Amino acid sequence: MNAFVIVLGICCATAGWRQPAVALTFPAFMLVNGILFQIVPVIVTRIVSPGLSTFVVLFVPIGICAYRGAGRERVRTTSIVIPSVVIGFLLMMFPIVLQKTKRPPFFSQAEPPRVIRSPARSIYRA
Repeated sequence: MNAFVIVLGICCATAGWRQPAVALTFPAFMLVNGILFQIVPVIVTRIVSPGLSTFVVLFVPIGICAYRGAGRERVRTTSIVIPSVVIGFLLMMFPIVLQKTKRPPFFSQAEPPRVIRSPARSIYRA
């Protein structure tokens, strides 16, 4: 996952303000990560995690600065912010979906599929 975050950051930085929705995907990804995986668990479990301080000290200011910078450059519009947040959310949820779908029997390779043979086609009879 860490390698994915690094590649995502490089891709978003490369896009720059030529593709502001893509560029703002990374800050949205950071904010969604912090809200869903730092703040919500602390509220639910009432146990503070070390990632919460990182989120509050680094991710929130950087995310806010990125969206403010987009506003200063006049590229922060609703048609830019909504796709960036949606893409950031979907990218954050992708590993969770993979984790949830890897256990169903459809993906299991433990038992080979059964071959159904028709008695009429059988050459050998027991």
